[in-house]
Amino acid sequence: MVNGINGSAADWRYGAEQFVRRLPDKVLVHCSESNHSKLTFDGVDTMGERLADEVWSIVRNNSKVKKISIVAHSLGGLIARFAIGKLYASVPKSDHPTGGCLDKDNTNNFILEQPCLGTIAGLEPMNFITVATPHLGSKGNKQLPFLCGLPFLERRARQTAHLIVGRSGKHLFLTDKDKDKPLLLRMVNDTDDLKFISALRAFKRRVAYANANYDHMVGWRTSSIRRQSELPKSNRLVPHGKYQHIVVERESFDNAQYKVLSLVGDQQDELEEEMIRGLTQVPWERVDVSFSKSRQRFIAHNTIQASSDAELHNSIVLSGSVYNVVYCILFGLFFLFPSHIPGNGNL
Repeated sequence: MVNGINGSAADWRYGAEQFVRRLPDKVLVHCSESNHSKLTFDGVDTMGERLADEVWSIVRNNSKVKKISIVAHSLGGLIARFAIGKLYASVPKSDHPTGGCLDKDNTNNFILEQPCLGTIAGLEPMNFITVATPHLGSKGNKQLPFLCGLPFLERRARQTAHLIVGRSGKHLFLTDKDKDKPLLLRMVNDTDDLKFISALRAFKRRVAYANANYDHMVGWRTSSIRRQSELPKSNRLVPHGKYQHIVVERESFDNAQYKVLSLVGDQQDELEEEMIRGLTQVPWERVDVSFSKSRQRFIAHNTIQASSDAELHNSIVLSGSVYNVVYCILFGLFFLFPSHIPGNGNL
C-alpha cells in the first residue's frame, strides 16, 4: 500500500488492519515506508526506484508469498506505476494453443492456468488499485481544482510547483526536461528498459477510484483517466445503493453516441489525450465517489482514504463516508484472493 505526497506508511494503517482482519492468514499487508514526508518531493522516478527496491526486499524475506496486489493513494499511484515497470518480467508463453501458462499440480501433472503475461517481482499480479491518483498529471484545466480553473493561476502553478514540491512538481505539471518527453508521457507506453504498460496489463484487474466532486487536489478527469466528455453529468449521479458514497450515472449513453462524444466533444490538451490513449491500452474499472452529503466533503481527497481509527469513527458517525469506500475495495479484492490453500500467501 503506497502513500501520496508528504504522506507516510501511517496513512494506510487503517486499511492495512482491515485487510488483515477480513483475510487472516491469507494476506501479507505491507505499507510502504520508502517514500515519506519530504522524500515524496524527489520525483516519481526516484520514488518508484525506492518502492521497487522495497518490494524486492519484502518478497525475498517472505518466500511463501505468491501473488501481489497494489493499492495506492494520490501521487502514490504514479509511484506504483513506475515501480511495477521496474519490477515487471515477461513470462514466455507456452506452446499451448490458448497461450496459457502451464504449471504442475500436486501429482506433477501439467495443468493449464490463466493466461500468463508476466510477473511483478516474480509474483503473480492480481489487483492494481489507485485512489484519487493524478494519472494525467496536474497540468490540464481544472486538474488542480483549488485553482478554480483560472488560466493565470494554472500557468503560475506550472511555473512554481517545483519550488514547493521539488521534482515531483515538475513531473506532475509535465515540465521536466530530463529526456525527450515528460516522465508521465513516457510512462503510458513501454520503453526499452521499463515496461510500464506491459506491467499494468499483467494485473488481472485495474481499478481507478476517483472523487467526483469536492477533491481540491486532484481533478475527476485525471483520477479516473477519462476525457471531459466521458465524465458522467453531475446532476445524473445517484448513489450506488449498496455503498453509500459510491455513485453511478442514472442512465448510460448509447455506446455509439458515447464514442462520438469522446472523439469530437473534447478539445483536449494534446499531452493529456496522448496519456489517455496510452493508459487505456489496457482496460480499467472506474469507481466514482462522492462525499457531497458528508461534513468531511471539503477534504474529500483525504476522506477517500481513512488514515486513522479516529478519522474512520468520525466518518461513520457523521456520514458513513470512508467505510463504504474501503469496504468496497476490500470486497473487490476478496474475490480475487482465492487462496484457500494454507501457506499460499498474497502480498
